[in-house]
Amino acid sequence: MRFLHTMVRVKDLHASLHFYCDLLRLKEVKRYESEQGKFSLIYLAAPDDAEQSKATESPLLELTYNWDTEDYDDGRNFGHLAYEVTNIYDTCTFLQDNGITINRPPRDGHMAFIRSPDGISIELLQKGDALAPRSPWQEMENTGTW
Repeated sequence: MRFLHTMVRVKDLHASLHFYCDLLRLKEVKRYESEQGKFSLIYLAAPDDAEQSKATESPLLELTYNWDTEDYDDGRNFGHLAYEVTNIYDTCTFLQDNGITINRPPRDGHMAFIRSPDGISIELLQKGDALAPRSPWQEMENTGTW
C-alpha cells in the first residue's frame, strides 16, 4: 500500500491557491477541470516532494473546488485519504471479511471507498490499470456515504 493524497474541499479557489502556493510555498503539479461535473481538482506538493510527486502522483494535497455554492459544514471540507493498493479486490475482500463496510464497491476494478471507525472517508485505488470488473463487486450497490 502507498499513500497518495489528502483531499480538502475549498470554497474560494483563488484564496486557497494564494494560501497554499504563495504563502506555504506548495507547488501545483497537476490540475483537472470537469465542465460536466462542474469541479476542479488541483494537486499540490511540498517543494521537496514536487519532482517525485509529478512522477508518482504522491504525496499530494488535492484541492477540490466545486463550482456550486455548497456550504461545507460538519467537517465536509475535509474529503478523504487515498491509498494505492496492489489488488483492489483482494484488499476489499480482506476488509469486508474483517467487518469493514465497503461504502463504494470497486465495480470498475479501480476505485473503492471505506470509512474509518471515526468516519474518515478512505479512497482505495488500484495500482496501474483497472482490473477487469468481476462478481460480486460489479453487482454491489453503494452503502451509506463515502
